[in-house]
Amino acid sequence: MKQSILPSVFLGILACWGVLPVTAEDRYQYFTWEITNGTIYPLGVPQQGILINGQFPGPTVEAITNDNILVNVINKLDEKFLITWSGIKQRRTSWQDGVLGTNCPIPPKSNWTYKFQVKDQIGTYTYFPSTKIHKAAGGFGGFNVAQRSVISIPYPAPDGEFTLLIGDWYKTNHKVLRRLLDAGRSLPYPDALLINGQKDAAVFTGEAGKTYKFRVSNVGMSTSFNFRIQGHLLKIIEVEGSHTIQESYDSLDVHVGQSVTVLVTLSGSISDYIIVASSRFTDPIVLTTTATLRYSGSNSKAQIPLPSGPATNDVEWSIKQARTIRLNLTANAARPNPQGSFHYGTIPVQRTLVLANSKAIINGKLRYAVNGISHINPNTPLKLADWFNIPGVFDLNTIKDVPSPQGTPAKLGTSVIGFTLHDFAEIIFQNNENYTQSWHMDGSSFYVVGYGNGLWIPDSRKTYNLVDGMTRHTVQVKRGRVEVG
Repeated sequence: MKQSILPSVFLGILACWGVLPVTAEDRYQYFTWEITNGTIYPLGVPQQGILINGQFPGPTVEAITNDNILVNVINKLDEKFLITWSGIKQRRTSWQDGVLGTNCPIPPKSNWTYKFQVKDQIGTYTYFPSTKIHKAAGGFGGFNVAQRSVISIPYPAPDGEFTLLIGDWYKTNHKVLRRLLDAGRSLPYPDALLINGQKDAAVFTGEAGKTYKFRVSNVGMSTSFNFRIQGHLLKIIEVEGSHTIQESYDSLDVHVGQSVTVLVTLSGSISDYIIVASSRFTDPIVLTTTATLRYSGSNSKAQIPLPSGPATNDVEWSIKQARTIRLNLTANAARPNPQGSFHYGTIPVQRTLVLANSKAIINGKLRYAVNGISHINPNTPLKLADWFNIPGVFDLNTIKDVPSPQGTPAKLGTSVIGFTLHDFAEIIFQNNENYTQSWHMDGSSFYVVGYGNGLWIPDSRKTYNLVDGMTRHTVQVKRGRVEVG
């Protein structure tokens, strides 16, 4: 099954403009990042990459719940640049989110200082460039938020941790790839998968008998992957900011934009073991990359064969696994109250949205749309237009709450969905294409309550998980649908 590589679909969701309260005890962290071009060799040949302070990937942000983060981004590229903080909720700071609509790109030879708080958050996240397909050249990194010491964690403290940024990669320059998209064409298959910017080269060292936290994120453009470690189980403990019921897996699927945290106990003999990431849903092409889990004192190379994963095109395997990942109702997350104290299944739904993705030829170019509208960004940022009530920038009636009738041609428009503060919405992500799609809600998260085949109908609610569905900011949607709230 061929997996197409799609331009991002943007939905503007208006948030309230406010002031973020900061208490005296909340720590401040200050960063200065210089964004430059540089030569990198991820596949053994020189290519131009986007570096942060000379690094590829960029530096990992290590924060604690409620830290205030200030990042002065100095753009030394020859084109505009913008970073988004994937999974950071941006409570009352939506204009710091770093996507078109809420932020203007940073012009060349200019800077912008992001200011936000990781309020009441824990977990594994990432940041990456959000415009001009810069992500295909680098500029991404990890963003980890640890719990405060006064909040207990539902597992023994690990002996150490590793951040793994895994994603697909192209030898082709990102500007060439961008021209393909601008011409209304699809991108080719990527050339490889990388782990922390390397193919078959990264090494993670630990001591026998000890347990380590692995923070694993998919920082790629379009390719899902399966992650596994030779001879070791993966005990899942957290997904995108929420503690999970702790189950052990031989391997885990991680889709574009998703993050997962697992514990790995080094229970084998002192040796090297192979870490594997292999592409999903890309048959007949299967991309594979490896890294090494090395026990301290090891003099033995990892043994072949590589540990096997699920069949490349087995979508149902992936969905079945996703259903088994459940919210830990008794654990404390960023706050002292248990995660299960918020009974999302009992809250009345004020609004139902069915958002269906589709593709169409518009003005001679291949475009992708949601409910018949292919999003275009206005010249005026949406936040400014909303705050200053500037007419003609967007219309809340452009995109409807349900898909256009079958046969209705898609058209260009600025897609903005308006909500009232504290509305509780039911959203159905409807995928009518033959490839698995990732849907992401920037600056927020949702409860995943159902996966299904075919079109959504009101009776689909009978299958919802209204008790312990996972909260996520990104969910995979195969041909069919996913329901969230």
